[in-house]
Amino acid sequence: MKEPEFIPLGQYLRYSVEDMKERAVAFRKELQRRRTVRQYSPESVPLDVIRECIIAAGTAPNGANLQPWHFVVVTDPDVKKKIRIAAEKEETEFYESRAGEEWLNDLYPLGTDQNKPFLEEAPCLIAIFSKSYGVNTDGSKKKHYYVKESVGIAAGMLITALHHAGLATLTHTPSPMGFLGNILGRPANERPFLLLVTGYPSEDVHVPKITKKPLNEIATFL
Repeated sequence: MKEPEFIPLGQYLRYSVEDMKERAVAFRKELQRRRTVRQYSPESVPLDVIRECIIAAGTAPNGANLQPWHFVVVTDPDVKKKIRIAAEKEETEFYESRAGEEWLNDLYPLGTDQNKPFLEEAPCLIAIFSKSYGVNTDGSKKKHYYVKESVGIAAGMLITALHHAGLATLTHTPSPMGFLGNILGRPANERPFLLLVTGYPSEDVHVPKITKKPLNEIATFL
């Protein structure tokens, strides 16, 4: 086995404590502006921005650096329509039979239902796939590690990057999502992880009046 190679960390930047605090506060405030949006302008988004955000997401830490993800960017209206039809079919079954009363009660304040017009209205859908295993050049399977954790981190970084760039997003996870792989022609080793709706908010957009838990409820310092 070939010996591993290491290089100097080089790109690390250390800030003063004062600068660290300022940067942390500024970043926290920026992310607190982020809201999930369900009403989108039809205005197209610059694909160069999408590309840069995906490259950023691809820097996410992951198991054994095997990078078990694939991002499919959809802007074609016909493909978006197919995705909406398939998603609403699954969502209808979810709301009418799969979801229990408690789940539906928890969703009620968000005002969601089986109708997903944003899948067509938004200019861009980013389908995130997790690679359950890799494929070697000889066609054999390559084991992947911590796939869900790795792809989840990358998805979070993509959402953050898109927000930072000035775009709104919505995480959509109809269950099951097997139709995504079929519509988008993805290989058998890729499983749909998340459908990220992306674009500019419509001018008259409204969002649910909700709050986030305070620090003392989400963190413990020992």
